Amino acid sequence: MMRMGRIAALMLCGVLCAAHVAGASQDKAASTASAGAAKTIVNLNTATVDQIETLPGIGRKTAERIIEYRTKNGAFKRIEDLMNVKGIGEKSFLKLKPQLVVKAAEKPAGD
Repeated sequence: MMRMGRIAALMLCGVLCAAHVAGASQDKAASTASAGAAKTIVNLNTATVDQIETLPGIGRKTAERIIEYRTKNGAFKRIEDLMNVKGIGEKSFLKLKPQLVVKAAEKPAGD
């Protein structure tokens, strides 16, 4: 009889642990989803150094290199051109890709 009580207690413990793990996974998924929603989209052709610096893994020096590349070579034609900037390899680019766009700067009305 005592053995049945232990088995029942172990089963209850297992159920409670599984429920806790499932709840923790849901919390992590919700946290990841909200973090993803906060990502900014950066237009490589109009962004300032400060805006570029908000991208993950991009520091001040790299942001300045991106602006320098844009100044010397003209507007980015496609986001993949970012890999021409020193310090941005394929691995970095793939992390940044979802947050990048390349659009022409809008001209003020009347021009």
